[in-house]
Amino acid sequence: MDIIVRPGNSLWQFSEVFKIPLQLILDSNENINPQFLRVGQRVRIPGFVTNNYQIKQGDSFWQIAQSRNLPLVALLLVNPDLNPNRLQIGQMIRIPQRITWRLVEGKQNYTYTHMMNDLRKLLDAYPFLHSSNIGNSVLGKELPELSIGHGEKRVHYNGSFHANEWITTPIILTFLNDYLLALTNQSSIRGISPFSLYQQTFLSIVPMVNPDGVDLVIQGPPNDEALRNQLIAWNNDSADFSGWKANIHGIDLNDQFPAKWELESARNPKTPGPRDYGGERPLSEPEAIAMADLTKQRDFSRVLAFHTQGRVIYWGFENLEPPESEVLVNEFSRVSGYEPIQSAGSYAGYKDWFIQDWRRPGFTVELGSGTNPLPISQFHDIYEESLGIFLAALYM
Repeated sequence: MDIIVRPGNSLWQFSEVFKIPLQLILDSNENINPQFLRVGQRVRIPGFVTNNYQIKQGDSFWQIAQSRNLPLVALLLVNPDLNPNRLQIGQMIRIPQRITWRLVEGKQNYTYTHMMNDLRKLLDAYPFLHSSNIGNSVLGKELPELSIGHGEKRVHYNGSFHANEWITTPIILTFLNDYLLALTNQSSIRGISPFSLYQQTFLSIVPMVNPDGVDLVIQGPPNDEALRNQLIAWNNDSADFSGWKANIHGIDLNDQFPAKWELESARNPKTPGPRDYGGERPLSEPEAIAMADLTKQRDFSRVLAFHTQGRVIYWGFENLEPPESEVLVNEFSRVSGYEPIQSAGSYAGYKDWFIQDWRRPGFTVELGSGTNPLPISQFHDIYEESLGIFLAALYM
């Protein structure tokens, strides 16, 4: 929601009127100097929308504000050109409404298009949330990173490294949506104040590392005949891509990182296919390169890669992980019921590379249980299990 500055206005006043933490308003308007507001400037108020309302017989600003539990000044701020003493029947006014509902619609077959539509809604409603493009997929889809907060603890979540594990994307984005809701409504999540997390952490999220693969699993192969035929051939001559994990080149993105890549490559398939082929060399694929470049740039304190399935959390690599990792994973286990496993004996994964090169905590969290892709009917249960992990990674 936007407000036009009038004489005497301040960001502190907007914070008081709309009951939004001042820091969130400051972070939603980084191009504005709060000490020198100019009349006519546009200020964004996070967590609100405006609805049009037509004046009826007997209406007054005071009565409208009372009926919606709004301070009168809130109506005056969003209708700066109206004289509240001269309302006319049929006149249209704007009424601010606090957002108290989720904008992310996660419980569905969650394609790249669904994700991008939901991200646009979140960024519009919560301008203290930021988005940047970290690279492009093989087929040219942008890979967005969402970031929130300015704290020293730099935490990273990612999802959908594997195509048929796409449910991880809406699970992560549902957590982000609930975090944003709690911040702007000044409510808690499982007894935890989100504003203290916001102040202490910088949260980075790449919700869909492998968009080409996700769309292949959900929608089937693309219309391009040559590519379609190639994919079906790689998929053992099957047009059923429900078991597909790789990117559109038939390369498994979580076997692409230079963490004993040669050992993983030696025991895995040697040609493109639905899963486990690590390519001809590490970091050959644009999606893996984008993730590696982001990780170097951001210098994360800890990373969590969300996969499915098994209800387990892998937390080690070659005994290179710091002692802090075991403390964290035990808390993750306590709040989720998931089993901590130090190592799966595999190599070349994203969290393996992070642990190896940074000697900081890295985790692969296997959400849910069953056969991939997990049925969307499990969405609520998986989210409730994983919510404690999302929170603990920020507060620990």
